[in-house]
Amino acid sequence: MAATALREHWSSRFAFLMAAIGSAVGLGNIWRFPFIAGENGGGAFVLIYLVTTALIALPILIAEIMVGRMGGQSPVNSIYSLVRTHNKSKLWVWMGIGGTVGAFIVLSYYSVIGGWALNYTTIALGTGFDGLTGESSGALFSGMISAPVSLMLWHTLFMGINIIIVMGGLHKGIERAVVFLMPLLFLLLLFMVSHAIGTEGFSAAWTFLFEPDFSKVTSKTYLVAIGQGFFSVSIALGAMMMYGSYLDKSTSIPQSAVIIAIADTAVALLAGLAIFPLVFTFNLAPAEGPGLVFVTVPIAFGEMENGYLLGVAFFLLLSVAAITSAISLLAPAVAWAEEKYGATRRKIALIIGGSAWILGIASVLSFSDWSEFYPLGFFGLYEGKTIFDTFDFSVTSFVQPMVGIMMALFVGWSLSREVVLDALNITEGENRVLWVSVWLILLRFLVPIAIVGIFVRALWPNLL
Repeated sequence: MAATALREHWSSRFAFLMAAIGSAVGLGNIWRFPFIAGENGGGAFVLIYLVTTALIALPILIAEIMVGRMGGQSPVNSIYSLVRTHNKSKLWVWMGIGGTVGAFIVLSYYSVIGGWALNYTTIALGTGFDGLTGESSGALFSGMISAPVSLMLWHTLFMGINIIIVMGGLHKGIERAVVFLMPLLFLLLLFMVSHAIGTEGFSAAWTFLFEPDFSKVTSKTYLVAIGQGFFSVSIALGAMMMYGSYLDKSTSIPQSAVIIAIADTAVALLAGLAIFPLVFTFNLAPAEGPGLVFVTVPIAFGEMENGYLLGVAFFLLLSVAAITSAISLLAPAVAWAEEKYGATRRKIALIIGGSAWILGIASVLSFSDWSEFYPLGFFGLYEGKTIFDTFDFSVTSFVQPMVGIMMALFVGWSLSREVVLDALNITEGENRVLWVSVWLILLRFLVPIAIVGIFVRALWPNLL
C-alpha cells in the first residue's frame, strides 16, 4: 500500500462523519432535491433515487474514501502516490486533477447560490415575508439576482466565511465548524418538519413523496436520479478523497460510507417533508423548478402563523448546509497547493478561495449584465447557456461522470483484490468479503454503464 503523508487525523470518528455528511448535505439536498422531485413526479422519482444512490453513488463513495486513505494526501497527490506504488498508468492522476478542478469551479458558482441563502436569511430576520404574493415574491427574487453589486457582496461574504474556516486547518477550522454546524442543521430541519406535520398539506405531501406513480417514469427519470445522487452525495469532486486522507486505519470505510449516504438521503427526504406540506397547504406548485425554495416557499411563510420564525429557521438551515458543503469544495485545491508549494495554509486558502471568488463574479453577472452572453453557445449542447449554466452543466454532465467512471474502473479493475481488501482492513475468509465482492461487481459493471447513460443524456438530450 502507498506510503502516506498524512498531516493530521480526525480527532474522532464523529468529527469525520460530521465533515463528510456536511460535504454531502448541502444545497443539493435542501434546494435541489425538492424541485427535482417535483419536476419528476414525486414518489416514483424518490424511490428510483433511493435505489440508484444505493447501487451507484454509494459504491463510488466507498471507493473515494478508500483511495483518499490509501494515498493520505490531496486527491491529486494521493492518486499519484498510488499510481507510483502500484505501477499503474499516470493517466489515472487525471481523476484527481478532474475532481479538484471540478470542485474549484463548483465552488465559484455555489458561493453565489450560498449568497442567495444568506441574503434571504437577513430578509427573514428583518421584514420577513408577510404579504408576499406570487408576483411580489417573484419580483423579490428577480430583483436580488439581477442586482450585481448586492449579489457580489453576498457572494463575497459567503466565500469569506469558507476561506476563514479552511484557513484554520483540520482541527481548528473544518472540525470545529462542522461539529457545531451539522447538529444545528439537523435541529433546524427537525423543527421545520415538526411544524409541517401539523399543516393541512402534510398528508398530500406524504402521498406525493412516498406513493410512486410509475406512469410518470421515463428513461430520463432514471438518469436524473443518478445525476442527483452524484450531486447530492458529493462524489467525484475530490471532497471525499480529501476527507478520507485524514482517516485512521481503524475506522470502517464501508460502515462510514453507509452512514453518510443514509444521513444525506434522510436530509433530502426531510427537506421534502418540510417544504411540500407548505406547498400543498397553500395550493402552490410543487413542480416550480429552482424557484421552489426562493419564490414559492416564502409565500407560504408569509401566510402562515409563526411564519416569521419558520422563515428564519429555513433560510438559516439552507445557509448552514451550503457552508458545510463549500468547505469541502475549497479543501482539495488548498491541500494540493499546500503540498506543492509549501506555503502556509492561511496564505494558500486566501489565494485559492480568492481565485474562486473572482471566477464567481462571472456567475454573478450571468444573472444581470451578462444574462444574454452565451460563451459556448456555438456548440449545440451549450446553446442558450449563460456562464453560470455553462459551469454547472460542464461539471455535472462531464467532469463528475468522468471522474466517477475513472474511480470505478481504477478501484474495480486496476487495483488488485488483495490491495483493495488490505485498504479496507479486511482479510480473506471474513464474512465481510462477500459484500466486497458485490461492491466490486457494482463498480466494474453497473456503475460504468449508469455513468455512460449520464454522458449519453448530456450529449443527446432528446435521445433518452
